[in-house]
Amino acid sequence: MTTPSDTSSIQLRVHRGGGPQTPMLQDYEVPAHAAASLLDGLRWLRANADDTLAFRYSCINANACKECMVRLDGKTVYACTAKLEPGRTYDVAPLPNKRLVRDLVTEIAPSKERLFEGEDGDGD
Repeated sequence: MTTPSDTSSIQLRVHRGGGPQTPMLQDYEVPAHAAASLLDGLRWLRANADDTLAFRYSCINANACKECMVRLDGKTVYACTAKLEPGRTYDVAPLPNKRLVRDLVTEIAPSKERLFEGEDGDGD
């Protein structure tokens, strides 16, 4: 983790790619006032900086749906409850034990529980 000199922002290094895309890290700067939680920061990024950023959430009550789970600096967290501090850089990655769909989105349901799954496991 590095510490940027500007404490009015938060730096996010986000895992990008999946499927046919080559994985890479992309650096983003988020205003500190827009990122009390990691989910707030990711939503700000998608609305203001990069509408192609893929992540999953379905907030009804914090920590209830478990859809926003990601890795933050190597630890598994709920993006909706993970607090960010201004002036810091964070690494954000998808869950390592799930099939990667794209960016921070991983497969939630085991293949045997998904509807319309073909015998070859590709959904056809």
